Amino acid sequence: MRRAAALTAVLLAGVAGAVGCGAAEPAASPAASAPASAAAFVLDEDFPDPDVVSTDAGYVAFATGSHGLNIRVATSPDLDAWTVERRDALPTLPAWASPGRTWAPEVTALGDGYVMYVTAEHTASGRQCIGVATAATLDDAFTPASDEPLVCPVDDGGAIDAATFDDESGTRFLLWKTDGNCCALPTRIMMAPLTADGLSLDGDAVELLRQDQAWEGTLVEAPTLVARDGGYALFYSANDYGGDAYAVGAAWSAELEGPYEKQSEPILSTAGSDGAFRGPGGQDVVPTPHGDVLVFHGWDEQYIYRGLHTASIRLEPGEVTVDLD
Repeated sequence: MRRAAALTAVLLAGVAGAVGCGAAEPAASPAASAPASAAAFVLDEDFPDPDVVSTDAGYVAFATGSHGLNIRVATSPDLDAWTVERRDALPTLPAWASPGRTWAPEVTALGDGYVMYVTAEHTASGRQCIGVATAATLDDAFTPASDEPLVCPVDDGGAIDAATFDDESGTRFLLWKTDGNCCALPTRIMMAPLTADGLSLDGDAVELLRQDQAWEGTLVEAPTLVARDGGYALFYSANDYGGDAYAVGAAWSAELEGPYEKQSEPILSTAGSDGAFRGPGGQDVVPTPHGDVLVFHGWDEQYIYRGLHTASIRLEPGEVTVDLD
């Protein structure tokens, strides 16, 4: 039996306007007692903050580092059966970064190769910042493209959770979260255009949204931007990643730079899924021949690791529907 959790509809024509998600520290206690059962993982081992790249052979996913690796890799022909590659996608960190806090990769095709945007600890400031690396193919190790971070707003608490978006003209944009929850500052989802080579910002950053809903707690993060039917759907994660309060929200806008109007409740949460998913978040939206799929992480029953889940979604003007098993 399948159940659908639908967002309250927002017509596009009427739209005018704690701890980071990838942290490697042990999980905090869940906010509430966990249900006895949960939806099965499609990848049942630690693989948080997934980013999925479509290829002719299927799908390649990259995730926050663990097991001594900076960035993890897995492949799948269909988003259901996964094989984890026991290699590090980013074996060498950039010169500005310290080891041990590397997470939330974003990998995208660029020209004849690929570029990775990755969060790491900025040694000089102790904040998390975003750097860039490149590889000729997805089978190759990514190597740092600069000795300096790409996005590093130290006064705002740093930056984490990079994502990319290409508009109709072919301009690529970088999205990220200012990591203000590290130091009692607001958290904001920001966006700026990238240069054609993807290695530098090419304009001023604009704010798309910040935390202002009760369910979001002290932060919003992990942006994913999708264009649909003349409008834009901005997915994000919010609240404390370490337990059941973590959840996925969405906001819509008729214009790329907003304003974005949030839904008042998360579209995917522990409570909203009747415990099928524990602290879901770190999501990516993957178009497939059979429709859009939300790929995200969730906690295991003992809140020790975050495995990989998938759920079919429908994106219609002003409305997102997540189908739950």
